[in-house]
Amino acid sequence: MSEKPTNAPEHCPGTGSDDAGKAAACAGCPNQQICNSGELKAPDPDLDAVKERLSHIKHKILVLSGKGGVGKSTVSAMLARALAMDQTKEVGILDIDICGPSQPRVFGADEEKVHSSGAGWSPVYVSENLAVMSIGFLLGGPDDAVIWRGPKKNGMIKQFLRDVDWGSLDYLVVDTPPGTSDEHLSIVQYLSASPPSAAVVVTTPQEVALLDVRKEITFCQKVNVPIIGIVENMTTFVCPKCKTETAIFPPTTGGGAQLAADTNLPLLGRLPLDPLVARACDKGLNFLQEEPEAPATHAYIEIAKKIVEYCSQVS
Repeated sequence: MSEKPTNAPEHCPGTGSDDAGKAAACAGCPNQQICNSGELKAPDPDLDAVKERLSHIKHKILVLSGKGGVGKSTVSAMLARALAMDQTKEVGILDIDICGPSQPRVFGADEEKVHSSGAGWSPVYVSENLAVMSIGFLLGGPDDAVIWRGPKKNGMIKQFLRDVDWGSLDYLVVDTPPGTSDEHLSIVQYLSASPPSAAVVVTTPQEVALLDVRKEITFCQKVNVPIIGIVENMTTFVCPKCKTETAIFPPTTGGGAQLAADTNLPLLGRLPLDPLVARACDKGLNFLQEEPEAPATHAYIEIAKKIVEYCSQVS
């Protein structure tokens, strides 16, 4: 009988078949080229090392959005800071936006460099219980561009998961790039070696964003990543002086609330567009501490509480 690769499609002909890599079921399969060449793909030798490293992380939370510009990196950073407000918890944030790393600047650590030891790469600690890792720490300067094809980006993601010495974490927040392609498939593949992991999906109210976010939800369903819920960002604009709220992205099709209802997912919260959040991120300040009474601060804390509640139920 022809041996089938791991995660093979239902009608896979098997690597020993004359149709290996050529049958209709082979279209789109990541093993197609290897099967067609007659070489059986060996298991990734680093998978055990990744599994061992991830075994010390209780909960892995992917922050996803099919659309760029919805504030996903800001949401990732603020959620990590909100989770770290509980000083009894250890929190990490992993920036896998390889071509556009922003977390070093957001956390005020863009001048830091990663140190290596026998235990692996040491992440950058921005507080006693909050660590950050990003390719931004490995670049020569802030203007350096990462001009890589997919395989090299995937290799970098694996190296982050295999070599970063996080220690024991309660939460690892993963800031992802837009889309549903290489980086997403890689992180899901490696995180599946050591569950549980789940996703928070970020959107803005307008339909042009919701179109891509629906694709991201479909992606999660196809790769079996549970979704904690949806976060609607930039729901209203908050004037920093008078605190008046104005809808600048009118939800013509119901926004995040309607998307949550249509997909049977919880709406974790709605975040106002507050210029002070952007200013704090540009300066590397902790907005939640700088503006403890701001509506956005309260919203982030409530979303973090819902994430903690979800994680406690799947532990």
